Amino acid sequence: MIKSQITLKQLEALVAVVDLGSFRKAAALLGTTQPNISNRIAGLEESLGTILMHRDAGSVRLSEKGKTLVAAARKVLWEAEALLEAANRQDLIEDRMRLGVTELVACTWLHPFLRRFRSVYPAVSVELEVGLSSEIEKKLATGQLDLALQTGPFEHETDGALPLGTYPYIWAATPEIAAKLGPTTCLATLVKTPIQVHARHSLAARALAKQAETQKLAMDQIVYSNSLGASLQMAIDGMGVSLLPAALLAEALAAGRLVALAVDWHPNPLEFFARYSKAKAPRFVDQAARFAVETAQAHLG
Repeated sequence: MIKSQITLKQLEALVAVVDLGSFRKAAALLGTTQPNISNRIAGLEESLGTILMHRDAGSVRLSEKGKTLVAAARKVLWEAEALLEAANRQDLIEDRMRLGVTELVACTWLHPFLRRFRSVYPAVSVELEVGLSSEIEKKLATGQLDLALQTGPFEHETDGALPLGTYPYIWAATPEIAAKLGPTTCLATLVKTPIQVHARHSLAARALAKQAETQKLAMDQIVYSNSLGASLQMAIDGMGVSLLPAALLAEALAAGRLVALAVDWHPNPLEFFARYSKAKAPRFVDQAARFAVETAQAHLG
């Protein structure tokens, strides 16, 4: 029998060191000290009678045996979570999930998603980061995030990617501005009035700039904002026309504070995905991605 010679904490330490590349980062992730991580790895090596990794100055390299055993360690940790799921005791899983989301998710269905996750995994803390999709993707690719709810396109591939739905853009303005523009209008007319759009490097802003260049239109009335919420408020305050995701504008449109405009050009819709490393992520991250799919679909109707 294995008895207490090998523990889940030792396997968690091994996987964390491998994924993060350092004992210090693994200690921070697991909420312990670097000496504790070193002791767990050393104890595991002693129990198995083999060297799992070579510790060089500033780096950690798996031995050939370590490469084989770290894959087995992941399977053990995954199945340990599966055991608790089968017993309906996910409350016994104590961990943390580093979650990155775009502002559109944060402004729409993030709260019901977090409520769903916490109802199942109450002992898993969530570290939330809200930012541009490009920034979130970089952190996911470098192992600084466990799960990203973000838009494509992507520079880095990942083996876990679940589609969350499509979010179209619409043009909108206050009823007063809409009345002046008329029932239908064109981009050439809109660029003569202030246009509220997301950050300069967002997909919509880049698409708008490209279209304006194609049509040889002036761009001096474009108002960029790193905050979708600020862009929305400026539109509601009558500071111009907005080009924002329909999901963000839904409440203002329903209340009559804004009116949708019929315009001859729109950027491509946003395609959202729940992205994570299926090969490396804990089982609860995989489950969180599936909760995101269900929550997003419910929000989209």
